[in-house]
Amino acid sequence: MDAIVIGSGIAGAVAARCMAEEQGKRVLVLEKKEHIGGNCYDEKDAHGILIHKYGPHIFHTSDEEVYAWLSRFTRWYAFGHEVVARVGNELIPVPFNLNTLRQVYGEEKGSVLERKLVEAFGEGARVPVLKLRQHPDPEIQDIAEYVYQNIFLRYTMKQWGQKPEDIDPAVTGRVPVVISYDNRYFGDKYQGMPLDGFTPMFEKILDHPGITVKTGTEAREVLDFSLENGSVLLEGEAFRGPVIYTGPVDELFDNCYGRLPYRSLRFDFEHYDRPDYQGHSVVNYTVSEDFTRITEFKYLTGQQAPDTTIVKEYPFAYTGADGEIPYYAIQNPENQALYERYAALGGKIKNLYLLGRLAEYKYYNIDAMAARALKTARSLG
Repeated sequence: MDAIVIGSGIAGAVAARCMAEEQGKRVLVLEKKEHIGGNCYDEKDAHGILIHKYGPHIFHTSDEEVYAWLSRFTRWYAFGHEVVARVGNELIPVPFNLNTLRQVYGEEKGSVLERKLVEAFGEGARVPVLKLRQHPDPEIQDIAEYVYQNIFLRYTMKQWGQKPEDIDPAVTGRVPVVISYDNRYFGDKYQGMPLDGFTPMFEKILDHPGITVKTGTEAREVLDFSLENGSVLLEGEAFRGPVIYTGPVDELFDNCYGRLPYRSLRFDFEHYDRPDYQGHSVVNYTVSEDFTRITEFKYLTGQQAPDTTIVKEYPFAYTGADGEIPYYAIQNPENQALYERYAALGGKIKNLYLLGRLAEYKYYNIDAMAARALKTARSLG
């Protein structure tokens, strides 16, 4: 083998294919799960409904290169993702936009408020809710307070287990007020789902004569990482090729500085013998309930079936217990400083490269992760 990739999610799969295809490397992919695809993995449940086992994933990008690259391995089901939030007895579009504004405030007052928002921020702007709260106009502050209390505050506290003020601005910045009538959750040029599912796409990405995939394999079963001499051993022999690691960086080093904090998720799947459950792909529960959202998969994939499957998401603090999966890094200065200590340990191993949400303790959308994987792999050519 010329290179080793640990993990077969979007980061690992794209990097492996790039090295095998563009550089002629023989690449070993080690995956501890029993399947490829990481958290993007999808499968049909016992009722024949295509579900995302680890929560909903929707592809969206304006990156022409990433879109073209992934399109080699899948056709697309065009899908403009729209989300609604349940506030009282109403379902309102989120992010909060001009349609939401008129629904909440009525046509007459909504029209006045729309003009104020456009004058203050510009048509089409995406304004973080915390920035909106700081505007001097009391009516704009009123909009901000409505959004803050009914869409942002309780949902954020459930999702992150923290007060919004304690969360990194990079996270709160992903919760905007959108000054447009576009109900789509994302604004990217390309939006959709792999037509046959994410797993078939990953199968095609990894289907290359230069790639060997071993699932159900813990990397530490076949690899040793030596900080003393900065080397990697593959089954006892020195391995000098690049090793790309996409897992939790703290666990790679046995949590020697303490565990990096993450939020995890519990998924409760429910099946109903009727064609529809909620009429939407995703309903966020921003005020009530212990779960954050319900996803109805048929609306994501376009699958036609007489029955339906949903999933409810319950966030909780990741502890490292068996069966728990770290999903979201809790980004703040203290946690970043702890991550930097682990990254410095990784830097002592000269042929080790940290890549991905867990290895870099950073949030990535699918397209940004694919772009970074291509860039990293090509730098090793």
